[in-house]
Amino acid sequence: MMNKTTDARSELERIDRAADAIRQSIGNTPDVVIVLGSGLGSIADQLENPVVVPYDQLPGFPRTTVAGHRGEWLFGRLGQRQVALQSGRFHDYEGLDMNDIALPMRTMCRLGVKTAVLTNAAGGINRDLSPGSLMLIRDHIGLWAPSVLRGPNLDDLGPRFPDQSSVYDPSLAEIALLCARELDIQLHEGIYAYCRGPQFETPAEIRALERLGADAVGMSTVPEVLAASHGGMKALAISLITNHAAGISKQPLSHQEVLETGKKSAQNTVRLISGILDRL
Repeated sequence: MMNKTTDARSELERIDRAADAIRQSIGNTPDVVIVLGSGLGSIADQLENPVVVPYDQLPGFPRTTVAGHRGEWLFGRLGQRQVALQSGRFHDYEGLDMNDIALPMRTMCRLGVKTAVLTNAAGGINRDLSPGSLMLIRDHIGLWAPSVLRGPNLDDLGPRFPDQSSVYDPSLAEIALLCARELDIQLHEGIYAYCRGPQFETPAEIRALERLGADAVGMSTVPEVLAASHGGMKALAISLITNHAAGISKQPLSHQEVLETGKKSAQNTVRLISGILDRL
C-alpha cells in the first residue's frame, strides 16, 4: 500500500504527463483557461486557428459523460489573448475521484497559466434572475461537498490550508462589471451554491439555500475554483441562469432546458468574455 508521500508524487506525475502532452501539441503557454458550461460550447466557434486536443490523447485524463460536453481542449486566440478552452468538465456526480475533477485545472497550473475564467449553467434562486440572465459569482457556498483538496497535499502546487477570502479575484470581477457596462449587458452579482447532483435540488433544499444567502445553484465550478486558487491562479466565474430553481417555478426541470437556454443566450456570454480578455 502506498504512503501519502508516494500518493502525492504519483498524482503530481500524472498532472505533469498531461501538461507535457499538451505542451508538445501547442508549443506555447495560454494566457487564460476558460471552462465552458453546459450549452455554452458555441464559444469555441469564436476561436481563431484552434488546435484541438481530445482528452483521450492525454495520459491519465478521464472521459466526460455529460451531454453537451465535448471532452476536449481547444487552444487558440480569442479576442486579444491566447486561450485554452476546456470543452467538457468533470463532476462529482459522474463517480470520479476528486483528483480527476481537479486534473484539468491543475494541468493548466503546471503549464503556467495564471488566470481562469469559468462559466456554468445555473438555476436561479434569486427572483431577479430570470432564464437568460448572467450572474458574476462573488462567492460560493459548498460546505457539504467534498473538497478537491482532500487527501495528501500537493505541496508543489499550493499550501495545505489555502485562504479562501478572495477565491474569486476582486480585480477580475471589476473588469467584468466594467465590460458589461460598456457592452450594455446586464451582469448581476451573487452567491453560487454548489450541490453534488446529479438530481436537481428539491424545493425544500432551494428554500434552505435561499435562507443561507444563495442566489443561484449548480453542480460545478466550485471544485475547479478551489483547484485554481490552490495553484495560485486568479479566478473569475460567471453563471448563465438557464432556469428557475425548484419551487421558484412550477415548470419541471430538465437538462435539455439547460442546454437550449445556454445556446440561446450564448451570444452575450461570448461578447462579455471577449471584452474581459481584451482588458486583462
